[in-house]
Amino acid sequence: MDWIIALLFGLPALVGTVISRPQHLQFIPVVVAATAALLARRRAPLIVLASVTGLALVAVALAETGNGFDLAIACAVYAVSANRPARAAWTGVLVATAVMSAAILLRSGVVNTTEELSSLFFLVLVALAIGMNTRSRRAHVAQLVERANALARETEQRAQLATAEERARIAREMHDVVAHSLSVMIALADGAGAAIDRSPASARAAVDQVADTGRAALADMRRVLGVLSDGDATFSPPPGGMDLDRLVQSYRAAGLPVTLTVSGASLPGDVGLQLSVYRIVQESLTNALRHSSRSGPATVEVAREPGGVRIVVASPLAVPGSRQTRPGGRGIIGMRERAAIYGGSVDAGPSAASWRVRADLHWDEENA
Repeated sequence: MDWIIALLFGLPALVGTVISRPQHLQFIPVVVAATAALLARRRAPLIVLASVTGLALVAVALAETGNGFDLAIACAVYAVSANRPARAAWTGVLVATAVMSAAILLRSGVVNTTEELSSLFFLVLVALAIGMNTRSRRAHVAQLVERANALARETEQRAQLATAEERARIAREMHDVVAHSLSVMIALADGAGAAIDRSPASARAAVDQVADTGRAALADMRRVLGVLSDGDATFSPPPGGMDLDRLVQSYRAAGLPVTLTVSGASLPGDVGLQLSVYRIVQESLTNALRHSSRSGPATVEVAREPGGVRIVVASPLAVPGSRQTRPGGRGIIGMRERAAIYGGSVDAGPSAASWRVRADLHWDEENA
């Protein structure tokens, strides 16, 4: 493209010199130099404009006319206005036009300059307008591209945040499933080992319960990990508040006496809320199974209140000096995270002779 623009000026100027002004053949090197200068108009537009203007002055001095160089100056003006800020473009254009006009006036006289000046001003103004419009369109396109890139970055960041949140949710679910199932299975296996000689039937029942617990855990893990699959496989719905009886029964089978009390209206149909209630009770009983002295039953109270639900799980403290310790790991943190989703809180700690976990979850009754 640069070659085409340069030749559009160079060829007509050279042909016109040879045909119309053979006595001014010294004009040819000036035209060649201006043509070569136009090839660099994109890289150094201001320098090219100054160079072409200077060569035009030489042409006026040699041939007493700048006719033909008005096109070269217009090409340089376009390059400046399209690639430089408006202030620099206007300054360069005004200086070049003023210098060229003065040279034409001084060399040719006022009478013979009207046509040359009219041609010069017209071409320069057209080139200036086209160049500034080109620069404006480039800036607009650059803004659109930057806006699109920013939107793409924002979308990617949102996707990354969503992925991180989903991974955290899966980690909580996996912790709850594995911790509950393994604790129950270990307790059942210990009971089966202790009863295998004196009561084979009880040991067999405990082993069967271990298998049932393992299968239930596997089903839960498949359901949790199903969110990572793109397929259409379906899994059983997540456990909820209506499954607390079955949950408590699994701990009783593992050797932990548990009493369950549910009061008030049933929980709302929010699956996430029911799952949170279920997991908080599950984690509390898992800790009780691990650490309780089992000198008395663990108690579970789930009370529906206006705009919320209160969960209280208490279990006897371990015997002082025993190897049992109270929970201090990820479990309590996970319960607090679940409660926080519903604007609630979890308090866990010793109370009298028991370890007590209290969780309060809240919701908007109008949207429940």
